[in-house]
Amino acid sequence: MADTKFKLNTGAEIPALGLGTWQSPKGEVQKAVAHAIKSGYRHIDCAYAYGNEDEVGAGIKEGLKAAGISRSDLFVTTKLWCTYHTRVEQNLDSSLKALDLDYVDLYLMHWPVAMNPNGNDEKFPKLPDGSRDLVLERKHWDTYKDMEKLLSTGKVKAIGVSNYSVKFLKDLLARVETVPAANQVENHPLCSPLMQDEHVTKLAKEKGVSPGCILLSYHVARGIAPLPKSVTPSRIDENRQIVKLSPEDVQTLSDLSKNGVHRFVYPAFGVDFGFPDKQ
Repeated sequence: MADTKFKLNTGAEIPALGLGTWQSPKGEVQKAVAHAIKSGYRHIDCAYAYGNEDEVGAGIKEGLKAAGISRSDLFVTTKLWCTYHTRVEQNLDSSLKALDLDYVDLYLMHWPVAMNPNGNDEKFPKLPDGSRDLVLERKHWDTYKDMEKLLSTGKVKAIGVSNYSVKFLKDLLARVETVPAANQVENHPLCSPLMQDEHVTKLAKEKGVSPGCILLSYHVARGIAPLPKSVTPSRIDENRQIVKLSPEDVQTLSDLSKNGVHRFVYPAFGVDFGFPDKQ
């Protein structure tokens, strides 16, 4: 089950289980990525904004050598950052250089939000009042149209989006030619801590795996590729214990959200762009 793959609209296959690298401590990312690849992971997710693509790249090189596989056996995703919405290829080139790769398999727009490229910080420019220095007149579909041009360069195999609501997707699809290959979002039952939920722990005991594996298995069963983040070798290995869930098991977990959800990744600038409420 851990080696499950899903077919994208490009015809390419994306491994269902990937290693996330957001907020992974500096100095530990390389070892985590290398270990993951040696352990069987074939999908690595990163982003320019995470500030650790150089370590991810070193880990990829180490992991490929240790696993005895080639670059084409690995699926790598990275993301365009908000201060580069008018400099799409420049940001991609920066990521490729840091990763020491010729191409990425999937390039995503990190947020449908442009920030001032000439602001007081390269990644997180702020206004005097402390709020994000946004460029409200820059439309996310214009940024995506620039991303479409990358497809002919060979530097990306597919493009997509991240943190898009249904409204933003509808606005985008009405104006662009290339349907996004993926929309990477925060997604879990309830969108709240579930490791101690009685339904989750019961299934974990029945299947002989951890509660975390049950939640990862839930996503795979629904055709979603989860990206668990860890720098601990034993946890990285444990997360590969994806199990088969019955339709009844999946429904039980889905029902956990019947009383509402709660997002954790919800920046303050979401209000300015009409993002759906985090509740």
